[in-house]
Amino acid sequence: MTTSETATPLAEPAASSTLQGKGRGPGRTSVLTLSCPERPGIVQAVTSFLYQHGFDIVEHQQFDDRERGTLFLRTAFSTESPVDAQELTDEFQATADEFGMSFSFQDDSKLRLLVMVSKFGHCLNDLIFRWRAGTLGGEIALVVSNHEDLRPMAEAAGLPFVHVPVTAATKEEAESRLLALVDEHGIDLVVLARYMQILSDDLCRSLEGRAINIHHSFLPGFKGAKPYHQAYERGVKLVGATAHYVTADLDEGPIIEQEVIRVDHTYHPHDLATVGQDAECLALSRAVRWHCEHRILLDGASTVVFR
Repeated sequence: MTTSETATPLAEPAASSTLQGKGRGPGRTSVLTLSCPERPGIVQAVTSFLYQHGFDIVEHQQFDDRERGTLFLRTAFSTESPVDAQELTDEFQATADEFGMSFSFQDDSKLRLLVMVSKFGHCLNDLIFRWRAGTLGGEIALVVSNHEDLRPMAEAAGLPFVHVPVTAATKEEAESRLLALVDEHGIDLVVLARYMQILSDDLCRSLEGRAINIHHSFLPGFKGAKPYHQAYERGVKLVGATAHYVTADLDEGPIIEQEVIRVDHTYHPHDLATVGQDAECLALSRAVRWHCEHRILLDGASTVVFR
């Protein structure tokens, strides 16, 4: 995975276009993502570069942000043999400089995931199911938890389970251990699947752009203990969940996906919690898959997601 970056702004969506092939084509599939100031010739430059290298475009999506004059693009292309992402990056750099592009080439290797959990197992169970079914987009490498409760679930799936207890006195040591595991196992993405610990600002910065969290969408309206009891008392009509990138601003990172399910007065707190867990599983698994498929372009406080 190789990336070259030039900062670009993002505003509210104005237009979107998609061109998809009938299939993924023969051989391997790699991905180019980029953003740059809008101007004529960008798509032609990209397609000409890929054509000159003998690649076949199998999927192309772009979004023109007319408010800020920015183009976002994702192009998947097939190759007969493995690509050298660094070599492509070097060769594409002149084109990128001409158009002021922030770009990244990704080969067809699957991203490696580290899943963090505490005591709630619904998100872990869902991720394991999708991983085994081959629909998660990445490979779960190991599970890390501050409790022992979910060890049987992880080990039943053949996944290494690492217990890293956390207290106020050992928090710094525990986070150092986590970063060591990320390096040791070659982790590309950390997934907080209902991990009930607040990460330090330093750890959030270390994992910037490569850590996804899930929380119920009652935040910030229903903070603290028993959010579903609070929601029941207020008679909510929608239960939801938000998957977002982790930042030092608690639960305020760039949003990737949100799931909402309608409820009514017959739903008691337990029912609301059950529906909320369904929403959490759906939002988190989509966010993980889209990240693994390089469908998310992160820009400042927001995202562009090519589904």
